[in-house]
Amino acid sequence: MLTAGTTGWSKAPPNFFGRNAASGSCGDYSVTLGHGSTLWVKQLATRGCRLTDCRTGAWATVPDVLAHMPDLLSDGRRDLRFVVIGAGVSGILAVIRLRERGFQNVTVYEKASRLGGTWHDNRYPGVACDVPSVLYSYSFAPNPEWSRRFSSGAEIQAYLEKVATDFDVEQSIVYDEEVIQAIHDGHRWHLRTDSGRDDEADVILAATGIFHHLFMPALDGLGDFSGDVFHTASWNESLSLDGRRVGIVGTGSSAVQTVGAIVDEVDALVLFQRTAQWVLPQNNNVYTDEEKAAFRSDPAIQIRLHDEVSELFAEGFANAVVDAESPALAKIAQMCHENLLTVTDPDLRARLTPDHRAACKRLVVAEGFYDAIQRPNASLVSEGIARIETGGVRTVDGVLHEIDVLVLATGFQVDQFLRPMEVVGPTGVKLSEAWAERPIAYLSMAVPGLPNLFMVNGPNGPVGNFSLIEVAELQVEYSLQLVDYIAAGDFRLVAPSVEATESHEEARIQAAGKTVWATGCKSWYLDDRGVPMAWPWSFREFQRRMSTPDLDSYVLTN
Repeated sequence: MLTAGTTGWSKAPPNFFGRNAASGSCGDYSVTLGHGSTLWVKQLATRGCRLTDCRTGAWATVPDVLAHMPDLLSDGRRDLRFVVIGAGVSGILAVIRLRERGFQNVTVYEKASRLGGTWHDNRYPGVACDVPSVLYSYSFAPNPEWSRRFSSGAEIQAYLEKVATDFDVEQSIVYDEEVIQAIHDGHRWHLRTDSGRDDEADVILAATGIFHHLFMPALDGLGDFSGDVFHTASWNESLSLDGRRVGIVGTGSSAVQTVGAIVDEVDALVLFQRTAQWVLPQNNNVYTDEEKAAFRSDPAIQIRLHDEVSELFAEGFANAVVDAESPALAKIAQMCHENLLTVTDPDLRARLTPDHRAACKRLVVAEGFYDAIQRPNASLVSEGIARIETGGVRTVDGVLHEIDVLVLATGFQVDQFLRPMEVVGPTGVKLSEAWAERPIAYLSMAVPGLPNLFMVNGPNGPVGNFSLIEVAELQVEYSLQLVDYIAAGDFRLVAPSVEATESHEEARIQAAGKTVWATGCKSWYLDDRGVPMAWPWSFREFQRRMSTPDLDSYVLTN
């Protein structure tokens, strides 16, 4: 007798048993709908069997039965339907890894017109990555064409485009579609995009990232400015800055990179600084033609280099920031101080000197900033902004700084993640309510009550510690281990328990107090309580936790 089992039915099923009316050779069989049952029915069909409703005696065709049963892959696993949200670094990775596991039923929804995520969005002058090129690469796709030790945004975008082409990822991407709703009915996720397109999924991989909701400063009179004004992540590429007077608000990485890139082009550059930043010098040497030729001829060279740099990064910077008293952090601080001494004017150097420890805020890694800000056409304004006027920026000391272009290098709302998407679980859990105070997730990846939804680089993850590509590879692999259980029929739905999530968060908060981010500065790393919103342990601990899911920490539903 066929009965509804672990996979469930969309409505109450009939009970069937196999019977060949003419010969009776098929006999009676019983199976629970779930792992292997679809193949079982197909095998009956190939043997000439028909299926009978044992309650009514009515014949049923095999296709009728199969319509109510889960599709299976050739190896007997369930052929799951996946939706990936976002076609940036993590979304591209998710598609590749899913296909490697034999899953082809994958659609990626990307709200932008192209893939690349933050590297597609951020095209301001000087945009670059502060993680070494060989480490900011997929472990399975080394790039022998990197031009420098640290890559520009344009090079990273080109790399992502090439990887997507090499692995045929784009066939799965739907562009200009933003997912605005995901509601689980107890069986599947039902999604809707901003254009009204509907879809369903057994599993959602949310690769939205954190750098995609712009932070716009509340500046009085911003709309009164008569010149061009834009955020660095919405750079006006058609605008020439030649001979213009440009003001930049902010002193984080995007501001520092922009200053160095445009100072020689503009007539005047004014940097409006609210908080001074420590700047770690960057030795961004070029890769020689000989080095690139060696990478091309023997990819193993670059793979070994990737692993070596990963080891150095893990044992150096990654471990330093999670231990405020570490010798490695003291070395970083010394390098920052020595870099600051290259500013020759005592007054300018004093205004560029932070009042917090190095790496308490996100450390700025750049070459040439101090040289650029000392150019004759550059000026640093450390007085607060009173308001924006038609002709420029007036500071609290009453001075009007006349400019033609105003650039807002003010970063992102880093606590949004999936929001403002409406996400509702099968028991009515709403993400908006679960995150009403602040975002929380088990291992930064999953939320109680929202089954089969896995985030990559979600809340309180290692956003400021490690290479985000390494993080994504580890988290996607962890998620797909849970997917393997679902496909094998071990369980149908999986979500972290409330107890495991709360226990993890309590331990994370306690450990976060020992990190450099908790040493007394204000930064986007901190939540409303002043607790760092980051992974507070070592990279090795992150690898250990990502190696194998602890099923005791999850609610498993058959």
